Amino acid sequence: MKALLVIDYTYDFIADEGALTVGAPGQAIEATIVDKVEAFHRAGDLVVYAVDVHEQNDQCHPETALFPPHNIRGTKGRELYGKVGTQYERIKGEGHVLWLDKTRYSAFVGTNLDLLLRERGITDVHLVGDVTDICVLHTAVYAYSLGYKLTIYKDGVASFDESGHEWALRHFQQALGATVV
Repeated sequence: MKALLVIDYTYDFIADEGALTVGAPGQAIEATIVDKVEAFHRAGDLVVYAVDVHEQNDQCHPETALFPPHNIRGTKGRELYGKVGTQYERIKGEGHVLWLDKTRYSAFVGTNLDLLLRERGITDVHLVGDVTDICVLHTAVYAYSLGYKLTIYKDGVASFDESGHEWALRHFQQALGATVV
């Protein structure tokens, strides 16, 4: 059994005016994400939207010192971007489509994602979204450590750091044994 994790494809990460935007590289992966979600959804496979969430004026979160405020709960910046958001609105509420709030880079840390996957018999985790060398990477490393088989869609991930993006794609294959397609 397999699941698709859509990581952080929100206005703050993708829109030109987003608070921590990947910009054009993130916008360029939209069609791949929509296609992958559609394929997984049509097959009845699990689709998880793992979405970063922060609280207004939270000075205790470790990211506060590293990045500007982003994905603040209740703001437009935290909404899914573009066609990915439209698609989610169409399929949300179905038993094999889940929304997962995450507060750390990895979608596994501080969430019940591993439990949700295991109770559904998921053994293969497929990843799309952003940021390749931050949230996608940390989610992949954690999934690997938990014994999941990994697939990363290189046309479905993006970063604001091209060299970090390329390094992460190699790392997925070389250090995690992931399939990068």
